[in-house]
Amino acid sequence: MKVVVVGCTHAGTSAVKTILNEHPNTEVTVFERNDNVSFLSCGIALYVGGVVKDPAGLFYSNPEELTEMGATVHMEHNVTNIDTVAKKVTVENMQTGEVFEESYDKLVNTTGSWPIVPPISGIESKNILLCKNYNQANEIIRQAKDKQKVVIVGGGYIGIELVEAFAESGKDVTLIDGLDRILNKYLDPEFTDILEHDLQERGIKLALNQTVNGFEANENGEVTKVVTSENSFETEMVIMCVGFRPNNELLKDKVDMLPNGAIIVDEYMRTSDKDIYAAGDSCAVHYNPNGGSAYIPLATNAVRMGTLVGKNIVEPSVKYRGTQSTSGLYLFGFNIGSTGVNVNSASHFGLDVRSVVVEDYYRPEFMPTNEKVLMKLVYEVGTNRIVGGQVMSKYDITQSANTLSLAVQNKMTIEDLAYVDFFFQPVFDRPWNYLNLLAQAAVEQERKIATGTEVTV
Repeated sequence: MKVVVVGCTHAGTSAVKTILNEHPNTEVTVFERNDNVSFLSCGIALYVGGVVKDPAGLFYSNPEELTEMGATVHMEHNVTNIDTVAKKVTVENMQTGEVFEESYDKLVNTTGSWPIVPPISGIESKNILLCKNYNQANEIIRQAKDKQKVVIVGGGYIGIELVEAFAESGKDVTLIDGLDRILNKYLDPEFTDILEHDLQERGIKLALNQTVNGFEANENGEVTKVVTSENSFETEMVIMCVGFRPNNELLKDKVDMLPNGAIIVDEYMRTSDKDIYAAGDSCAVHYNPNGGSAYIPLATNAVRMGTLVGKNIVEPSVKYRGTQSTSGLYLFGFNIGSTGVNVNSASHFGLDVRSVVVEDYYRPEFMPTNEKVLMKLVYEVGTNRIVGGQVMSKYDITQSANTLSLAVQNKMTIEDLAYVDFFFQPVFDRPWNYLNLLAQAAVEQERKIATGTEVTV
């Protein structure tokens, strides 16, 4: 069997390695536009901030490893067309200009995503950069060396992490976002209010609920000012972090997609074309909180989906378990984890929810040191099924987000979590683990609602 893999970052690398490990007689040919594979873009802020000194550690594979495993790897080769009827791809060698065709029995589309570039006046100015791949990370580091004023556009994870990296290196940082809160997709106001206050206390300017209307540049074409709906900010450098779109032009109108262009796959990573598989940022995922499809471009989703492509390429054998969009973040000493929906996003996914917020210590107060944990549990009205959760502390409790992720995936109720068996040891936690206490607060809230002693809002 001949398999062609288009694109080789997280999902593509995982697919190739799994195919060759489990089906070593498969003929695998890889086409990648960049000069590297498997770059962990989630480590860019750590690289930019100097925490990661050697960028080699941000790659978990390379073309040589894939070649040694048996793949034929073509770097800096761009696939320009996929003929799904004739089952062949048209490829351009980006170094020589040579164009040729390659046939396939099965095709793996792992073309990933690309940063959204809004059509804003002046966006073509110099020093307006994107943040996605290794080359862009190096360009950010190169340009930032002699810059003091930096504007980040977009208050999601990548934007926030870059804010921290530049602030820690002494830059004058402004964060602009069209929404009224940072990290809007991941956290509710109880958490973002604390984080925003902390950012401002550190001298970081927040321009929230403001849209960017244009960029002004000097006679050399270098950006000097960002103009928003309410203000303007002088700058020497702008980094756009406003989100990602799937890279699926090659398969447009050839396989089923969501309105945003994300490919729809079944539980075995097959598209509507039985000979084409897809994984990673190019795809929609099965979103467990509501049982539907969603576009959630995360590396965790990509490596899992890519691995499943490899396991199912010969015949369907291992089902995709779906995702909760579980994530973690370290920001100026705060350890933050979230999974599933929050109260703000629940309605978007068609869920009617209630929630509880609890703040407590992570271990007994007789211990010589301690830290408070701020927690929120989101659950479905009527079923009490857990559909999301958020945790934050100066102590690293982020693994609790993984526990809550399992609760969502396995359709656990607030009662299940309230009384589930967790260990107790005073060094680590309390007789009732803080997640038990959080769920017990939800159970008590429902009891009061049922008996009419608490009014819902």
